[in-house]
Amino acid sequence: MAFVLGIDVGSSYSKAIVLEEGEIRSYAVIPSGGDYREAGRVAARAALEELNLTFGDIARTVAAGYGGNMIDFADDTSTDISCHAAGVHYLFPSVKTVMDVGAQYSRAIRLDDEGRIANFIMNEKCAGGSGKFLQVAARILGIKVSEIGELSLTAQKAVEFTTGCAVFAESEAVSRISEGASPADILAGIHNAMASKIVTLVIRVGLTPDCAVTGGGAMDIGLVKAIGRELGTSVFVPEEPRITAALGAALMARETLKTS
Repeated sequence: MAFVLGIDVGSSYSKAIVLEEGEIRSYAVIPSGGDYREAGRVAARAALEELNLTFGDIARTVAAGYGGNMIDFADDTSTDISCHAAGVHYLFPSVKTVMDVGAQYSRAIRLDDEGRIANFIMNEKCAGGSGKFLQVAARILGIKVSEIGELSLTAQKAVEFTTGCAVFAESEAVSRISEGASPADILAGIHNAMASKIVTLVIRVGLTPDCAVTGGGAMDIGLVKAIGRELGTSVFVPEEPRITAALGAALMARETLKTS
């Protein structure tokens, strides 16, 4: 039985996942830091050590992501868009629309019935619909990013932001604080602004149910609910939403083995 390894080196986090016979056996998520090559290796080693494996036990490795080309021990590389598509299709075969909310940018991906990419678009030039917006909010409010989701659910009246730009929204949030708006109401408003920008991307690629949210942003329950409201439908979220691209990379490694 062959083990394969998938690695996704993102701008903020690096992920690695080990598959055996198409089944997920282990995975690891670590901060990328400034050395993407080392981050990919550390993430891979952590996933392997969980199974008492070494790099020599891996039949094939595929890398993807922002720093995927720097993984010198990978047998092949792939685009993270293709890997996200493959990973989500594996987890949720009925999903046709994927919203990946990353640290630096967000993107909408439309899949065909076989899980291949039919269309995609990203907003990498604007942080308003990405995890960066949440990081800015956490800093302003003096809370952890991990606390944002639950706190936002206690909002009584979401603040309406007049801008979807993270830069201008920062000063607007400060103004709202001085006006007495609660942190929960501010966060709920930020979620609504982000959801609006993300759903705009979805409409441009062609909204097709079912829908899923992935990436670090999918760990924010408040944002996920805001996206669902904006779409008018519920959305699927993986148990660990940050590893879908690494999963897709591992699946591609497995397919190459099967056909070689």
